[in-house]
Amino acid sequence: MDKDRTSGIGHQVKGTVKEAAGKVTGDKKMQAEGKAEKVGGKVQNAYGGAKDSLRDATK
Repeated sequence: MDKDRTSGIGHQVKGTVKEAAGKVTGDKKMQAEGKAEKVGGKVQNAYGGAKDSLRDATK
């Protein structure tokens, strides 16, 4: 598994927690930051998946 995939998953989890905390506290900025981090994590995870697929295809 590519390091971008694991890092991306971590960012998704962190973003989800931050978004939930923002909802609970009513902090719109924190909620938006959480959503942004979650999206960034998904992109990074997809990038890592593409690298894994490419690596597997060249074996």
